[in-house]
Amino acid sequence: MVDPIFFESWAGLLRTLFVGSTAYILLILLLRASGKRTLSKMNAFDLIITVALGSTLATVLLDKNVPLAEGITALALLIYLQWAITWGSVRSDRFQEVVKAEPTLLVKDGRYLEQAMRRQRVSEEEILAAVRQSGKADMSAIDMVVLETDGSLSVIPR
Repeated sequence: MVDPIFFESWAGLLRTLFVGSTAYILLILLLRASGKRTLSKMNAFDLIITVALGSTLATVLLDKNVPLAEGITALALLIYLQWAITWGSVRSDRFQEVVKAEPTLLVKDGRYLEQAMRRQRVSEEEILAAVRQSGKADMSAIDMVVLETDGSLSVIPR
């Protein structure tokens, strides 16, 4: 007898293959239908949606108590909500302020803005690494460093 930790039944394997393939194909179709913005470079909000989509897909795949139709509905709901929020943020500055972070200036005229760095939890070492990645040797060659909404650091030389 095989231990159920390794194998429970052929029906379970077939369900996983069928539900997994179907949910994956439908997820791809839903993502394509929602537009390029859903799959674009991510900010924090987009990352949360992506993690939620992955978690939902995993639940649909592995939880026998979640019917395929309910799982697809959950995936479609998450994609629709992401689409609706981005639609609203493009059309309303006030809505965008609530949903998306603003870029933060961390260095101005080559000088660290300590209060902004503390508020955004960015260290001098992280800024210096971004400066080196931009091809500059030190802060004297830098005009500004900006923490972008996606968490990346933009380095603007003098």
